[in-house]
Amino acid sequence: MAQRCGRATSRFAAQTRSRLRRSAASALCLCFYLLLPSAAEAGLYTASDQIQPLTPENAGALLVNSTAAIVVEFYASWCGHCVAFAPVYKELARDIKEWKPALDLAAIDCAAKDNRRFCSSYGITGYPSLKFFHAFSQASSTGRFIRGFHHDFSAIRQKLIDKLETHKDLWPPACPPLEPTSQAEVDRLFETNSVQHLALIFEKNTSYIGREVTLDLLQFENIAVRRVLSTEKDLVTLLGVTDFPSCYLYYPGGTFTRLQVNLEARTFYSSALQRLPGVVRSGKPPPVSLDVLANNTKEPWRPFNSSRVYMADLESALHYSLRVEVAAHPVIRKDALTSLKKYVAVLAKYFPGRPVVMNLLRSVDRWLQSQPGDEIQYEALEGILDNSAQTPNTALPEGETWVGCQGSQPHLRRYPCGVWTLFHVLTVVQSSSGGSTDPREVLGAMRGYVRSFFGCRHCAEHFENMARESMVGVRTAPAAAAWLWSRHNVVNNRLAGALSEDPNFPKIQWPSPEMCPSCHTVDANGDHKWNDKEVLRFLPSYFSASGILTDYLEDESKVLEKQRLKHAARKARDAPDPVAPTPSSVQGEEEDEEEELQDEEEEAGEGGADAGEMGAEPSEPTPWDQPAMDLDPGPGRGRGRGLRRPSIVGMRLRGVQEDIVDLDSFVNQLYNAKALRLAASSRVKQRSLQRKEEREPGPRLRLGMELDAGLGMVGLQPMEADYEPDAQKREAFAEELDPRGRWMSVLSIGFSRVDISLCVILYALSSMCLLAMYLFFKNRFRLRRKAVLP
Repeated sequence: MAQRCGRATSRFAAQTRSRLRRSAASALCLCFYLLLPSAAEAGLYTASDQIQPLTPENAGALLVNSTAAIVVEFYASWCGHCVAFAPVYKELARDIKEWKPALDLAAIDCAAKDNRRFCSSYGITGYPSLKFFHAFSQASSTGRFIRGFHHDFSAIRQKLIDKLETHKDLWPPACPPLEPTSQAEVDRLFETNSVQHLALIFEKNTSYIGREVTLDLLQFENIAVRRVLSTEKDLVTLLGVTDFPSCYLYYPGGTFTRLQVNLEARTFYSSALQRLPGVVRSGKPPPVSLDVLANNTKEPWRPFNSSRVYMADLESALHYSLRVEVAAHPVIRKDALTSLKKYVAVLAKYFPGRPVVMNLLRSVDRWLQSQPGDEIQYEALEGILDNSAQTPNTALPEGETWVGCQGSQPHLRRYPCGVWTLFHVLTVVQSSSGGSTDPREVLGAMRGYVRSFFGCRHCAEHFENMARESMVGVRTAPAAAAWLWSRHNVVNNRLAGALSEDPNFPKIQWPSPEMCPSCHTVDANGDHKWNDKEVLRFLPSYFSASGILTDYLEDESKVLEKQRLKHAARKARDAPDPVAPTPSSVQGEEEDEEEELQDEEEEAGEGGADAGEMGAEPSEPTPWDQPAMDLDPGPGRGRGRGLRRPSIVGMRLRGVQEDIVDLDSFVNQLYNAKALRLAASSRVKQRSLQRKEEREPGPRLRLGMELDAGLGMVGLQPMEADYEPDAQKREAFAEELDPRGRWMSVLSIGFSRVDISLCVILYALSSMCLLAMYLFFKNRFRLRRKAVLP
């Protein structure tokens, strides 16, 4: 025995150093099996049950040369006894979840066609059958039957400990020693290990509490647990132990203290030891101190009372679910729309919110219920959530302010905690109101929302598995609150030790013994048992509407003011924004108006005569005062066009106007640059479409051949100052402006003379071709007619 104890102690030292590596490997393996579809998942067990699915394909990796002992249930999904045993096996998996590095559970459905031959190869002839596979089992090993198990998972747990102790030299490396210890071994442990705490559990020889607690603390560092029998007189006398079982914390130098618990039982020992200072889960970072959290400038820490619910958490959960998760679905249709309607209806009915929030929830509920079709656009729902109609005293605060659900890191707790808290409150309010005829009204709404909208799809699948398995048994509103509480603890058990667990807020079975001592008790076997009556008293006191704290909430008037400003900003943003005129264009327009007024005065003084006679000499233009071509339409479309002050000043473009172009002058200026230069220096009158007067031609212009992308036409460039056309060219341009030749200029819009010549030639050729075809078919018809007639 001494040799075995020494081997076990040294084994514990090696286990402390390699625990992080094994935990990571186990987590990776577990994720791999959970993600793959399996026969077990198609049978009596799902990925939510923490039971590994066994198949012929993964048997080698799971059973052969494994560092942990494996227990396998061989069952048939059609077997009634297997169906009855499944809840017991699931409860066993949850109960020994912390033992996984040393002992794990698996299951295989032998009724599946692909598994029948595999089950036969292991000698399975009846169902259900349990087999124990030692660590480092060989490929030829068929395991050992576990006989005489009943529907009592505590009895099965003790049988597994007995099987685990039958390991000889090939002890599971992650498993600590389970044999009783002595005074000499305790002293040696402190010399070879640097553990911070040593827990000694004193018990009788027939007790399993010491070994169970040792395995419960398997995944935690800075603590070691040893079993001391009542016959070990040295330690019993040294510590003055009189009660069996009892737990003492032993430290170097012989100092010790008794662990204070409500009941001397396994669950209370394990829970208290896991919360000792410095005790952390293997591979997890240590808890963040409150001083560090309080001094964090990026995410200020909000002190809170852990025994109360905060309205800030509930409103933050509402904001995220309605404005973020539901918003991920641009179109909400069919089952998702039904789920959303039920979810909002439950909120409008049972949410114990502030008046402005309740008004908003009721308006959203009325709008959803009034939608006739089987789909809606989220954009329309968003308008109701943001109160676009500006209904008085109606708003849902935007943003998140986590208080009781805040985590030590930005990615921990928060919204998942808020969703659980929200639905706990709704079930309790429904239970206390007594006005609902459907006890599963809130649970059904939660199930539909999680299935359709909850962002974590694996979480949604796990919740659906739990709901499908047991929600149908809920018959009363208080039972609905109790069902949600029990399922929340199942989720806590499954996620304990996961990457999503906050080290400052470990996943425990809630409420803790410190929070509700009367909620915990033990059964005849010494196992933990919930006091259901006390739990049903505790839930309404914790989640009641009257006990919700309003700390850290933004004032309602500020919420309404923010909503009003947001609505005003949105209206201003959505309103059409007219193009503001540039300073140069405004200046040009003002100067145009002044010139028009002067022209009107001259017209009135000369009895309506045209003011722009050809005899007037234009003034010399300056670089910043160059006239531009007037493209504005006017009543006198048949008359010549005048010249206006330039719309391009200092190379700044003027906004495009809806102009009707005078084709005569524009075409000549666009495609007859040389003739335009002649016209600019001549005395020929040009027409204006805006007023019936003749005005002096402005400075001479020529047309650049590059296109102006902003205006969509040829850009204007000033003429050279030393250019002077001769009389012959001026007369040619005057003839071109003669009305008799104007039809040619109309036909030549956008074409050069070569283009027009080609068009005429092609037209002549096509006409000749058509004439030839006509003569050919006429002649042929005549010949055929002669051939037919006698």
